[in-house]
Amino acid sequence: MKITGIIVAAVLIAGSGLTLHVAQSQQQGVKRTDLLRHDLDVSGREVIQVRVDFAHGVAFRPHSHPGEEIAYVIEGLLEYRVEGKPPVTLKPGEALFIPAGAIHAARNVGSGNAAELATYIVEKGKPLVVLGLVAPGN
Repeated sequence: MKITGIIVAAVLIAGSGLTLHVAQSQQQGVKRTDLLRHDLDVSGREVIQVRVDFAHGVAFRPHSHPGEEIAYVIEGLLEYRVEGKPPVTLKPGEALFIPAGAIHAARNVGSGNAAELATYIVEKGKPLVVLGLVAPGN
């Protein structure tokens, strides 16, 4: 009975951590829609595609990923700040490569909604979004 209680407690703790991770990667005015997740032929790596929608004037706070990201702007104007580089503003049809582990942030600087297609080549099993980092340029 004691072992069963320990297992139940461990599952509840792990589940609450997953819920916390998901809640932390979402923020008001930013909607992430998972599109694809697939293992790669490279051991321990996977590709993930996500559509990220930004409400007018909203920024996704500084974060990093356990691998590379390619951000492709679908609509609106998005300003990206990547550590060690000057800010860049992209319009629909333009893309940006973000190196593995680079702290970066994105902000909708257009007059309406904005969206990107984010493609990640990351280490499998690690959290996709790591928050709580210092903003680039600060």
